[in-house]
Amino acid sequence: MVIAVLQLKLHFPWVHSLKEKRMEVKSLSSRARNKFNLSVAEVDEQDIHQIAVLGFASLATDRAQADSIIDNIINFIETNTEGELLAVERDIVDW
Repeated sequence: MVIAVLQLKLHFPWVHSLKEKRMEVKSLSSRARNKFNLSVAEVDEQDIHQIAVLGFASLATDRAQADSIIDNIINFIETNTEGELLAVERDIVDW
């Protein structure tokens, strides 16, 4: 068993309040969760209204599948939000 871990830092320049940010993060997280059946959470920068750091975790059978899942998540996020992707941290952990 392999664990795929991904952290994405996103910038939403049009967001002017934490309420707007929560709506954007909730919508994006929900769509990713439904499409890929994985865990998603906002893991950092909760008090900054234009920056969101999202953490994703998923199980896979091998490293190739885990790498594919991570690539698909990144592609999905890039195509489903107008936010700018600032940073990507990815890791694959053998269990």
